[in-house]
Amino acid sequence: MSLLNVGARALLANQVALQTAGHNIANVNTPGYSRQTVVLQTVQGQFTGGGYIGQGVDVQTILRNQSELLTRQSAAAGSTQAADAVRAERLSQLQEVFSGGTQGLGAAINDMMNAFSDVVSSPTDITARTVVLTRLDETAARMRTASDRINEIEYTVKEQLQSSVTAINSLAAQMAAINEQIARATGNGQSPNDLLDQRDQIIRDINQYVQTTQIPADDGTVGLFVAGSQPLVLGSTATTLSIDDATAFPGSGQSKLFFNRPGATPVELDENVLGGGTVSGLLRFQNTDLTEGRNLLGRMALAIGMTMNEQQNLGLTLDGVPGKDLFALPTSMPGSTNGAGVGTVSFTGPTQFAASDYEIRFTTGTAGQVVRLSDGKSTPFTDAANLATLQIDGLNFNLTTPGNPGERMLFKPFSTAANNIQALVYSPRDLAAANPINAAMGTSNGGTMQLGSLKATGLPNPPGLVLPANANPAAIPPILGGIQLQFTAGPPTTYDVLDRGTTPPTSLATAQPYTSGQPISINGWEITLQGTPKTGDTVVIGNALDPQYGDTYTRNAGNASALMGLRDVKMFDESTLTDGYAGAIAQVGTRTQSAKFAEQLSTTIAANLERDRTAVSGVNLDEEAAKLIQYQQAYQASAKMIQIAQNIFDSLIQGLGR
Repeated sequence: MSLLNVGARALLANQVALQTAGHNIANVNTPGYSRQTVVLQTVQGQFTGGGYIGQGVDVQTILRNQSELLTRQSAAAGSTQAADAVRAERLSQLQEVFSGGTQGLGAAINDMMNAFSDVVSSPTDITARTVVLTRLDETAARMRTASDRINEIEYTVKEQLQSSVTAINSLAAQMAAINEQIARATGNGQSPNDLLDQRDQIIRDINQYVQTTQIPADDGTVGLFVAGSQPLVLGSTATTLSIDDATAFPGSGQSKLFFNRPGATPVELDENVLGGGTVSGLLRFQNTDLTEGRNLLGRMALAIGMTMNEQQNLGLTLDGVPGKDLFALPTSMPGSTNGAGVGTVSFTGPTQFAASDYEIRFTTGTAGQVVRLSDGKSTPFTDAANLATLQIDGLNFNLTTPGNPGERMLFKPFSTAANNIQALVYSPRDLAAANPINAAMGTSNGGTMQLGSLKATGLPNPPGLVLPANANPAAIPPILGGIQLQFTAGPPTTYDVLDRGTTPPTSLATAQPYTSGQPISINGWEITLQGTPKTGDTVVIGNALDPQYGDTYTRNAGNASALMGLRDVKMFDESTLTDGYAGAIAQVGTRTQSAKFAEQLSTTIAANLERDRTAVSGVNLDEEAAKLIQYQQAYQASAKMIQIAQNIFDSLIQGLGR
């Protein structure tokens, strides 16, 4: 009987080994499956006078081939890779908004500025003026399109965040249920391998959305924590996550991940402590990258629109009236608050704008500081009145109600500036191409002095543009009108400024130094003269609408030249207007390339760790095929052993029967 027992045990053990190898082969493509191995042990031998006689073999356990360290490292690396990949993908979409080529916003801006050259050449040409208006409208349309595209990206990001959180909550509930099954199964003393594989796979899946920390418990369950300490899964209990606006500034466009503790206020989790996962990558993109892209576009729209509006307002139309705004733009933006503060930000210096959001942080009393969030630069103020006098990056912050100490206000001056920008001038006659002033060299001048340029600047503002007085030939004595510059050869060469709007002319300034090619700024206009004057040489700057000049202003394109000259004004971080878009492309492109490099690096690391994990846990079909042959032969031998034992037993019975 002992031989029969040995054979039966061997037959059963090899049958289990064959079944385990078949199980491995069947799950070769199952995600998260860990290869299983039968662990055999010798049955304790039977003692006899001749020694211990072997009793065969038993199955000790089914071993799960798995490395806890590699599994955790692979999950963490996969989480980082998921965050980098989704951020790089979204940045690539944002980069497309700031694209180059003839269909890009930069080309539209260049075409718009270059279109003024034809108006400069022929100020009364209605066709040339119409082309300018068409270019203005096209630029505004492309800005709106770019803004709409950014809004679409933000919408899809928010939708993806919501679906990711829904997936996390579902997976967390599944893990809690599996934890409970594992806790029950662990009580029998054997490891529930397939359940453990399922749990590890769920953990890896969760880590694709948000990075977790795993802490095992004595009952076989695993606690899953997010953001370092918040228990997403604890035993058989799962807690939900949600996406909502930041609690500090609701409605500001800033999204946060919330941990919803049962019966308690949700805990806001900063994306900086989430580690990896698509949720972390998407939050970083939305709250940082997308904000920068929107600010770059909004700053460009406001700066270009404001400077062109200001110059247009200084010129004259073909009908002799001051120009009206070329673009519809916001004049101020309200701030969001986490307390009692109420205020707005207005735009005053378009050439100084920085593509950033701003925070006002109240410290003591009504004092505080304005912080530029892009780089952390702060500007202190003592109270609301003091703050209103400060121009910070071309912005003025006006508080109607100061906040309390410790409170904050968030201002997003450029976030929606490009949303509704549109051209306002539709009639070519309303393009203010003419200077509101003209200049004439004295008829008796003997020097080499010539007019270089003349334009209205409106600076300083206040007081803004003050036009020279008109002539009044009916007055006794007659009033000549205009401002006269009268030169003295020197050295040094100087000039006097005379207001000819009075009789006799009033002296406004005397012995002012003259340098050829250097602008002379008076009363909100600027004249540049080239060459060397002789004593007594004069230049008269007059009001273009002075009746003595008739309709000469209609053939003047000085303001169109000034509008075209804006393309060379340093406006965007020391870049000119025409180079500003290239700078925006460079900023977004640098972020995108950096994100893609991070994605490539994290992908390589994750692939290497997953390969190492698979080397331990993965199924090798060649190896399993070899084992099948091995166990099949052992099974056949065990069956043969039982057959021989049966024959011996039959022979013994027959012999005893005789």
